[in-house]
Amino acid sequence: MDRKIMSIRIKKLRHFSYCLLFFVFSWGCSIERKETKDMDARLLWDAKAMLGEGAFWHHGEKRLYWVDIEGKKLHIFDPIARADRAFLLDEKIGTVVPLDSGGGAVVALKNGIHKLDLETEKLRLLVHPAAHEAGNRYNDGKCDPAGRLWVGTIGETGSAALYRINAAGKSKMMIDSVTISNGIVWSKDNMTMYYIDTPTKTVVAYSYDVKTGEISKPKVVVTVPEGMGSPDGMAIDAEDKLWIGHWGGACVARWDPITGNMMRKIEVPALNVTSCAFGGENLDILYITTASIGMNAEETAKYPLSGGLFVADPGVAGVKSYLFKTSVDE
Repeated sequence: MDRKIMSIRIKKLRHFSYCLLFFVFSWGCSIERKETKDMDARLLWDAKAMLGEGAFWHHGEKRLYWVDIEGKKLHIFDPIARADRAFLLDEKIGTVVPLDSGGGAVVALKNGIHKLDLETEKLRLLVHPAAHEAGNRYNDGKCDPAGRLWVGTIGETGSAALYRINAAGKSKMMIDSVTISNGIVWSKDNMTMYYIDTPTKTVVAYSYDVKTGEISKPKVVVTVPEGMGSPDGMAIDAEDKLWIGHWGGACVARWDPITGNMMRKIEVPALNVTSCAFGGENLDILYITTASIGMNAEETAKYPLSGGLFVADPGVAGVKSYLFKTSVDE
């Protein structure tokens, strides 16, 4: 074969190879960009909440309960109708958990734990275990597998606590010397309770007795590193992995409580991410609340959607959250 012709063919082959490599590289990059995009949270509703918190998915009603603490509002969001119903209260509301009997919820207000009738909007005091905590208010809380409410307070360093409350209004202090009581969840086998006191930047695991509601043997299982903000609200998935909203970290992260390692991070276009909850028909949608307070002018300009309600695709299903049990059996 003529050397000149062979040289031309080799050049054409090289050109084709370069084009093919460029196509494959570009395609790969587009997939990477798509995966990254899918991992980011999307704005669902521009709520403009001051301090959105306490996300709770009611699996029976298919609605998301959440609160704006500083705005003194309980919100119930219907994702199908894309409608939000807000209840304006007289006091700051730290958390909300629907009742198992329907038609109401238990809410933690500044002046105590109340049952709220969602039809009449009337409140009935259940108990006020933190009445002695001058200047403190209730913060995040959830129900355990037996339907007892666990709710904590926020205050000066070491002045707050975590309380357990049953249907009869009987309360017990479970953890003292707390500063900012936050996320709390239980493992699938009902043998472990995970808990966050935000300033410690840790998640502590407790041995948990579902029958008595007692906890013991605290052990730090997750430590949030510098640069990722502070741990706030928390949810747990079907694989017993922890999903934590990072205040000051602009993200929700998935943590393995066995190894202590972060497994995944979902970027949120809001600096202060406060809570998250698994929802949707298959519990495979992650709802995320955020706050618009606690930022300077530069941060506010950078995160204009702060205070919004967001959603993300977590890539894993969650578990049903426990309702507040209204019958007395203890």
